[in-house]
Amino acid sequence: MNKIRIGLIGIGDISDVYLNNLKKYDAVEVVACASRGLEKAQRKAAQHGIPKAYASGDEVIADPEVDLILNLTTPQAHFKYNLAALQAGKHVYTEKPLAMTYTEGKQLVQLAKEKGLLLGCAPDTFLGGRLQNIRELIDSGKLGDRITGGGAYFASHGHEFHHPSPAFFYQPGAGPLYDMGPYYMTALLSLLGPVKRVCAMATKAGETRTVPAGPCAGQVLPVDVDTHINALLEFACGAQVTLTCSFDVWDSELPRIELYGTEGTVLIDEKDPISGPNLFGGDTLLRTRGEYRWTEPERLPEHVGTPWTVVPNAHPFNSVSHAENPRGIGLVDMVYALHAGRAPRASGDMALHSLEVMECILKSAHEHVFCEPETSFERPAPLPLDFPASEK
Repeated sequence: MNKIRIGLIGIGDISDVYLNNLKKYDAVEVVACASRGLEKAQRKAAQHGIPKAYASGDEVIADPEVDLILNLTTPQAHFKYNLAALQAGKHVYTEKPLAMTYTEGKQLVQLAKEKGLLLGCAPDTFLGGRLQNIRELIDSGKLGDRITGGGAYFASHGHEFHHPSPAFFYQPGAGPLYDMGPYYMTALLSLLGPVKRVCAMATKAGETRTVPAGPCAGQVLPVDVDTHINALLEFACGAQVTLTCSFDVWDSELPRIELYGTEGTVLIDEKDPISGPNLFGGDTLLRTRGEYRWTEPERLPEHVGTPWTVVPNAHPFNSVSHAENPRGIGLVDMVYALHAGRAPRASGDMALHSLEVMECILKSAHEHVFCEPETSFERPAPLPLDFPASEK
């Protein structure tokens, strides 16, 4: 199988994670990288053994030896470079979001299909061991014949406490919904399929925020986005899931995600130090009919405090170490999809649906209406236990 030659645009901190991971796979080779400054790109190229360094993304896109563009730029630049790469006949894998607006994302997906190119998009954390474990529970019927409901909760007090330049997080295109929401949304979509209908409410705790420490300490940040969003998502499969995304919460003991089946409940627990669908690994906790505390009232004291069952996990990419962060497996899967003539799991179609659903959430909140997405997608196939050996 011929290697797919990758050109990287955007070499911020996350690029090292991608580059280190991509070196593990024979199917790909990073042959070029670009930054807004040539010297910075040259340093990154030397660090990772990349043959070519460029001073602009346009130069990488124009390189005839590049087959696929990996776009790790800031969200405001995603559409520009994704569009240019597709127009140049390159496959594209981009960090989230696919674009800043649904209209832009729709244009990208349509163009990729017209040109017969693959378009993929992060997050690929749904391919991690914990969410794949939950997918197996659903598909096997362990949770019952259907998922009836659930909840997904991102609750924090924002990024000004740790980020060196936090202003962007409170401007359009960010906020808790567009910053962290894609991880939760993609996890739910991968498990339950497309969303049929949305209703929501949104607010914000204040018009400004003051950075408490770091290089921007004392800076007053205007807050031009909603910072506390509650949505109810009705999925085509019938499940109804509450989604909360907030930068206005000091602390919470809510689980990150829990799903309610007709025969059991599964959750990602807040108490897990590596909790949430923005990372790959961790425990999957399960309770079924047999552990239900009210099954035999006379035995109630025995059931109180009974620990949840930790579901055995044989899936790959289940590390709970920040040092073993396998971001980029969605891109690797897309390369194998290209060779096999199948759809990538971290597909542009799913990313577009996620983007549209997030727009629907804000539309519903601001206009006080139900909103029905027009897009759909095929739920991605589970990741094989022996990936990537199964792809060769």
